[in-house]
Amino acid sequence: MPPEEGAGGRHRRQAAGTLCASGRQCSGIPKKKKIRGHKRKWKDIENWRLDHLGLNLTELNKQSCDYAKIRVYPWNGIALQNSEIPQPKRKTKQKILNGLLDIYDDWKKQLDQLGQPYYLKIWFFEPRFSFSQVVCAIGDRIDYYEKLFYQPETSKNFSSVCYGQLKNRLQSFTWEYRLDEDHFENDFVCSPEMYATQQDYKDSKIWFEKLLRKPHRTEKLKEPIGETTEMYSFKRGIVWLGEQQKNKKDDKNACC
Repeated sequence: MPPEEGAGGRHRRQAAGTLCASGRQCSGIPKKKKIRGHKRKWKDIENWRLDHLGLNLTELNKQSCDYAKIRVYPWNGIALQNSEIPQPKRKTKQKILNGLLDIYDDWKKQLDQLGQPYYLKIWFFEPRFSFSQVVCAIGDRIDYYEKLFYQPETSKNFSSVCYGQLKNRLQSFTWEYRLDEDHFENDFVCSPEMYATQQDYKDSKIWFEKLLRKPHRTEKLKEPIGETTEMYSFKRGIVWLGEQQKNKKDDKNACC
């Protein structure tokens, strides 16, 4: 799954985490899942960090992009139905963030040796921290990722004061303020014959109509894609895009 299909990705036909597998709206209040076995989680975090050190340049040249998502249960995108997974906190969050910084530093050393422009940033999501990741790209994909997130007219400054021993490492980055949004297309609700039952169709339509009454941005597509003519974007939080200064060799090549 490419990184743009995670947090902030487009939703089509089914709103993940909102509708049940049958297509109907989940009933009741989502159950808060308590995180247990922190020491085991810390070991999993360390294994995840080590697994992502060393950028696969062969795959990068083939796909023009690569990424390191937080593949540690229960923050690996596999959620229980009608349950809410708490975001990482305190020491667990520190360990994951440290892993993202280590992966960034390791990938940067390799990318600096390529002698060509590249995109390398940490996507630091708040409050949906579990969606954070390191993303890199080369070639045509650079421009795509540079324009991926919406930039509000009013900017904010990143603060590293709450991250203890990681404060100095975080301050070595330049952090750009962007919005973490969920996106829905205007034809999110299919035609009635696409649903198992008429009730499934009605439930989806009612859910989507209620959603559109909430604050959101509307973007009209320059060129319609089938029946898709508009995109509705709902703010879920902030995503900080962090990067360090590239070396002089890369800056020179980027100007050519």
